[in-house]
Amino acid sequence: MTAVKHELGPKNCLYPMPTTLVGALVNGKPNYITIAHVGIMDPGTVSLGMHKSHHTNAGIRENGTFSVNLPSEDMVEKTDYCGLLSGRKVDKGKLFKTFFGKLRTAPMIEECPVNLECRLVRTVDFPNHDIFMGEVVAAFCDEDILADGAVDFSRFKPLLFTMGDAGYWGMGDRLADAWSVGKKLKYQ
Repeated sequence: MTAVKHELGPKNCLYPMPTTLVGALVNGKPNYITIAHVGIMDPGTVSLGMHKSHHTNAGIRENGTFSVNLPSEDMVEKTDYCGLLSGRKVDKGKLFKTFFGKLRTAPMIEECPVNLECRLVRTVDFPNHDIFMGEVVAAFCDEDILADGAVDFSRFKPLLFTMGDAGYWGMGDRLADAWSVGKKLKYQ
């Protein structure tokens, strides 16, 4: 039986997305903002879509660096809080233990199981949004979520976001091996 399709209109349905806490030094202080609109440009480059009004944007532009911190499910309250209040009014850096890597100006959150330290390589200005593209110069990961040198997502339990229901979600079970499961069809 064929499914009946319902048109949703011009909606972006590329969800769920990983929820991240983007870090930048703003006026010399660590600031973190919740951002789910993060993408991979190529394996070594990430992009962030951020409204121009965000306090964090000034720090990214000033220092030419930022971090992308991936919280786990148990960090949902602090993560949501960082998206509710502006760093202009609240010192969100006090919520976390901050550490720095090679660049010295991209604050990262110790409590987040995965952290990416990024150097800004390009900014694209849209009327209401900035797109920041950054080269990942270092990635950090908690030892207890590593398996064979890679992140074990069943141990990590990343926090996901969906726009349609404005919800935070957990990740489900691993289904199959990429670049492998489709071979059954490829050779028929």
